[in-house]
Amino acid sequence: MKKKLLALTLVAALGSTLLAGCAVQPAPAAPAAAPAETSEAAPAEEPAAEPAAPAASANDKLVVGFAQIGQESGWRDGETNDIQWYAAQNTDTIDLIFADAQQKQENQIKAIRNFIEMGVDVIAFPPVVETGWEAVLTECQEAGIPVILVDRGVDESCADLYATQISSDFIWEGAQAADIVGDLLEGKGKVVELEGTVGASAANERKEGFDNEIAEKYPDIEIIASQTGDFTRALGKEVMESFLKSYDEIDAVFAHNDDMALGAIEAIKEAGKKPGVDIKIVGCDGVKGAFEAMVAGEMNGTVECNPCLAEQVFDTAAKLKAGETVDKWIVSNDGVFTQADAEAELPNRTY
Repeated sequence: MKKKLLALTLVAALGSTLLAGCAVQPAPAAPAAAPAETSEAAPAEEPAAEPAAPAASANDKLVVGFAQIGQESGWRDGETNDIQWYAAQNTDTIDLIFADAQQKQENQIKAIRNFIEMGVDVIAFPPVVETGWEAVLTECQEAGIPVILVDRGVDESCADLYATQISSDFIWEGAQAADIVGDLLEGKGKVVELEGTVGASAANERKEGFDNEIAEKYPDIEIIASQTGDFTRALGKEVMESFLKSYDEIDAVFAHNDDMALGAIEAIKEAGKKPGVDIKIVGCDGVKGAFEAMVAGEMNGTVECNPCLAEQVFDTAAKLKAGETVDKWIVSNDGVFTQADAEAELPNRTY
């Protein structure tokens, strides 16, 4: 029989400090700053000590181990806030054990193995990359612990090793971004692409959707360069600086997330050009900073990727614990926004 474990200090710490991260929550607004780290398993350097087992009265709770990628962007912080806030509002029925992997796959794997040893009911995590999960997912399956992939996917070879994936359609997002760029450039121009983390499903599929849509619908638009910015603002700026030095003519930038787009804006300004005017900028995620940039005229569009998945994650986890069957892919509802929508939509952005 599995042990049921409490998330240690999560209830006390989060009950007083975390606010609602997404508009779907009924109570307070999201905090502006990134959340404090509350890992109970597998930090970057050394594994954390195993938490003590809770009292028998907690055994009926849903115990979920969540191995977060890290804090690489405002979008990721929004997802973390939402997961932690939801669990803190439902401590009578949910025990969350949270780990921050600090952008390292090996740390996610350590955390997942720690969750297996703890005997949690369900394991949920966003895979930092698509490959390298077969061994640990097999261990989850052998332990009888269902796995939920959150906001990203894994290689098809592991399709039988997880219960479900809750995420956006990244190929659709890339195609929508291509259509925004196509409209902005009136079907003709030169584009550079800031890719996400190498090997991440979000990066692979957004690139696939964008590149294919450009090739099929906009033959006079050329993608002249494409390089990873690792989903971070700092590297997005650095890569954009390199593009500006290497190419005299750049008409538009497609960034695989808004943080890299915001970094590109900084680089374009420092190069003496006007972002959103001289060089059109389109991103993905729909973070508040992107809407602020659109209102300021410095960014032209973003394709939403909603990070507020907590309710879906915990509802699905409860069904899996009860032995119910769930869909293999649960698709999030996302929108497409341009400068024309930005001012009206900005007050609704909570991440």
